[in-house]
Amino acid sequence: MKTIIVLLVAAVAACSCVRERPAPGKFTVETMNRMTPVKDQGRGSLCWVYAMLATVEGDRLAEGDSVNLSAAYVARNVLAARTERCYLSGGRADITADGVAPDALDALAEYGAMPYDAYRSDCNYGVLCRKLEALAGQGAAMRVGIDRLRDRLAYVLDTAVNPVPKHVWLYGAEYTQREFAESLCSPSDYVAMTSYTHEPFYEAVPLGIPANRAGHKFMNVPIDTLAARVERALRSGLNVCWEGDTSNAGFSFDDGVARLDDDGATVTQAMRQRAFETFSVTDDHCMALVGLARDARGRRYFVCKNSWGTDNPYGGLMFMSLGYFRLNTVAVVMKVVGS
Repeated sequence: MKTIIVLLVAAVAACSCVRERPAPGKFTVETMNRMTPVKDQGRGSLCWVYAMLATVEGDRLAEGDSVNLSAAYVARNVLAARTERCYLSGGRADITADGVAPDALDALAEYGAMPYDAYRSDCNYGVLCRKLEALAGQGAAMRVGIDRLRDRLAYVLDTAVNPVPKHVWLYGAEYTQREFAESLCSPSDYVAMTSYTHEPFYEAVPLGIPANRAGHKFMNVPIDTLAARVERALRSGLNVCWEGDTSNAGFSFDDGVARLDDDGATVTQAMRQRAFETFSVTDDHCMALVGLARDARGRRYFVCKNSWGTDNPYGGLMFMSLGYFRLNTVAVVMKVVGS
């Protein structure tokens, strides 16, 4: 083990692979996995896209590949599908940009992927969702039909997000979006996990949170098992997509840390269950876990790659204590170790 005493990498190598480092004197880093540069999700609730794509990117980098993926492309396609569902509901279904990490994996499989540099946008997705709801509602009232709706929808998305290139060019080769995504991963490569006692352990259960509209199932395991599997994945060079609560006291992006007031106390299964059932812990943010560290007292921390830009002491990275993880983790998605 050694203490990393170098500043964050300011420039990105041609392969888009960086190993970002914490500032001096704060933490002892045990494992820091490969990652693409920290991004800024801007206005909107697309953290589930950014975090899941960051996890896939890191896993590809661990295998010697170099990819940097477009969250805007995933968002555009997901919102297009939600607009059609809203239309078919007679304009009554809500259109939102939130979701859970498995939604992003499904989107890669269904719509494909684009490189980050080939498809970018600074769209305000909250405003866009309201426009799409109006479009679907008006279309339903006028009974325009799916084909005319899609024509109008394409214009709105081209204007608000950006037109989509017809093909993906990478390393001199041409791919369709789906071919590109298939070269990266399959949803079956990943396992989604949670840890709550109102559902049976060691079974795939539907996670009852508002963002899980598709009814994705998560393998339910004890929190000790969940934490151990996350640590094992990180030590094997794989990144982990984390979903949980960042609105509670102790989470500070400005300071780059997430910890409990009494971080020395063990968070039990009963404590996290109580917090979930009383809504003091909710699923309000996603990040990619990219490493392991310890503080000056030797306590465990997870290194997190956030998607709120680089304006904090660690260039957008954060350090989450084991206590905070055990209490505030709602779910994780990680590549099956050995797959």
